Amino acid sequence: MTCSSPRLGDWPHALPLRALAAAGLAAAGLAATTHAHAQATVKDDGRWRSAVGAAFTASGGNSESTSLSVTADAVVATPEDKTSVYATALYGRSQGQKTADAMRAGTKHDWNLSPRAYVFGLLEGERDDLAQLSSRVTLGAGVGWKFSNTDELKFEVFGGAGFIAERYQVPRLVEGSDRSRYRYTTALLGEESVHKAGQSTTLRQRFVLYPNLVNEGEYRAQWDAGVSVAASERLNITTGLSVKYTTEPSAGLKRTDTLFTTGLNVKFE
Repeated sequence: MTCSSPRLGDWPHALPLRALAAAGLAAAGLAATTHAHAQATVKDDGRWRSAVGAAFTASGGNSESTSLSVTADAVVATPEDKTSVYATALYGRSQGQKTADAMRAGTKHDWNLSPRAYVFGLLEGERDDLAQLSSRVTLGAGVGWKFSNTDELKFEVFGGAGFIAERYQVPRLVEGSDRSRYRYTTALLGEESVHKAGQSTTLRQRFVLYPNLVNEGEYRAQWDAGVSVAASERLNITTGLSVKYTTEPSAGLKRTDTLFTTGLNVKFE
């Protein structure tokens, strides 16, 4: 795990924060980052489609532990727009100690400007007990560009700006003072892709960077990746990897969080 990392402004070839913010605002956009493991099929026929994924592990004897992760995704699309609703939950215990307790939910709406360009807005809420985060609410809007939008490969980039409001279980040092609440504006840059390898295997990945526009040099980043293999028309076997990084964690917590999951995904169409 990474215990120290250069700030955004310290990267040798990084853009200055103002340039990064301007690029983000010009590209615009906010996107969800955590629902890659249960992904509903997208077809522009105006019908709702959904998917639910779950992974559970348990061990006993010399080492007692349990973990449960659940993801859900629903989407309806037409040639003009698309609405997505998504949620994730993770809980775990090991040797009587809580190892995970986090939830996230949100909704995102896209309006197509052309076959490649689109604008969108989103609203997200999350909590993470182990990170001492009581709540984080994100409101944003922006645009994106689809470099490829075929059945075999979907690849797009997005960027933009938004507003974030956070509440902490324990006051933390932010901008030189201890705070139990923190509100700030953020830019973001990101990309995502979906690749079909044959008839039964789908690979997905998404990376998003959230630079803090108020506290210069601070940022959050998240990368999610997943592989889904069809076991039947509705049932998929899934494996996912999620890596989160923050330059400003709570006291005593590491900057990097890594989560690996494997389980089943059921589609409802």
